Amino acid sequence: MSDFQPRDPEWEARCRASLAAQPIVSALGMTIERLEPGFCEMHLPFRRDLTQQHGFFQAGVVAMLADNAGGYAAYSLMPAGTEVLAVEFKVNLMSPAKGEVMIARGRVLKSGRTLSVTAVEVFMRDGGKESLVAAMQQTCIGVAA
Repeated sequence: MSDFQPRDPEWEARCRASLAAQPIVSALGMTIERLEPGFCEMHLPFRRDLTQQHGFFQAGVVAMLADNAGGYAAYSLMPAGTEVLAVEFKVNLMSPAKGEVMIARGRVLKSGRTLSVTAVEVFMRDGGKESLVAAMQQTCIGVAA
């Protein structure tokens, strides 16, 4: 998927353990479906209790899934002994997020010594068809654990 090389041989276990430590992720039902150095795909099945008044996923839920996908794409390339935090992101909501499952695919654009920049596309899958609903650009920082 990418030309990036992880700086930590235990990158995948570290990413999965970090995700498992987030109570909000398990409460909402977010899962990592694909994880590679510099790439993360996360899914969130549709749930009525996560919608706004029109029955679409609430914008904050869309942003949260995108933030996690981008963050774990960045984290996969960070050295051992660091944790990841988002320091900035911008989300474009392009279509209502309604369907069977929301999918966020985050990829690293630049992995720096301290800061990383990611791009995330968010899709809704409905009846086997995917449609783009949001795009995010994000900056993450690696901080000492």
